Amino acid sequence: MNNQTSSLEFSHFPVMLNEVLKISSPSTKEKFIDCTFGGGGYSKEILKFSKTNVLAIDRDKKVLAEVKKISKKYPRRFKFHQLKFSQLETISIDNVDVVIFDLGLSSIQLDDFDRGFSFKSNKKLNMTMGLNEISALDAINNLSETDLKLVIKILGDEKEATKIARNIVNHRNIHKIQNTNELVKIIEKSKKRNYSNKINPCTKTFQALRIFVNKELTELIKGIINATRKLKPGGKLLIISFHSIEDRIVKYFFTNFSKNRSRPSRYLPETKAANIGLFEPYKNKILRPSNNEINQNNRSRSAKLRFAIRSKNKFEYPFDLIKKFKNYLDLESINV
Repeated sequence: MNNQTSSLEFSHFPVMLNEVLKISSPSTKEKFIDCTFGGGGYSKEILKFSKTNVLAIDRDKKVLAEVKKISKKYPRRFKFHQLKFSQLETISIDNVDVVIFDLGLSSIQLDDFDRGFSFKSNKKLNMTMGLNEISALDAINNLSETDLKLVIKILGDEKEATKIARNIVNHRNIHKIQNTNELVKIIEKSKKRNYSNKINPCTKTFQALRIFVNKELTELIKGIINATRKLKPGGKLLIISFHSIEDRIVKYFFTNFSKNRSRPSRYLPETKAANIGLFEPYKNKILRPSNNEINQNNRSRSAKLRFAIRSKNKFEYPFDLIKKFKNYLDLESINV
């Protein structure tokens, strides 16, 4: 997995704003869904255009203060729902012009050390984004050694996952792991020292736990399917991702469910996925932040923006997307 630091050290407000506005064209579009409200960066900029209406969602209760400010300023054109991506289908809205996902960790979450997202914190292990069933504290102290190893290895691409998982279990057998700094010390003792590696040795394990606790890949897959269902023909789905698993999911979705999906062989029959054609021909072009933006906000350095345009074809559920990434879905569904 590439660029592991980005997801753990990323501000949510608002990355690649100029690119998002250019693609979204709020001067000519009306109905927007901001699926990752965070600090409200995209919503506020889009609402500056007089004809726009924004429906925003976020699972984090800490965003409500900013929600109240925007609701007061734009009472008729802004609505908010406390929801996860997977619950998007419960909202009564359709024929949407643009749906935006910014998958980076919000500064509201990262900068609050009490929430335990950062390995610089010495607070209680948490890492919950909101509307969670479990916390990092639950995962660390209750997952079996085998499941811990799988979570850290697969979701964090951590080569030393076996040793880290074993040492976590050995430590918790003596006493329950409570705080972030306890986990940091266990990881540091488990890792081989590499002076040439600038990435903090805890980064991959912390990312893996955060993804697992929040079921981020499950939510992403369900979210982009739900969002596609809401788009009108010609509507745009914009997704900014920060690590390779996220981008792999987005790329597969856009590539394999667009009208120009390539067949593995002309001699093989068309698959169901090839016939769906949820999107117009996809060009597979990644947009990245400018050097100027990276200099101003180093946390944006790993951002990748992809977008696809909804076709006129009837929506059909993309079951092949679920099948393709079933291993991640199964991993995130492990009972704790």
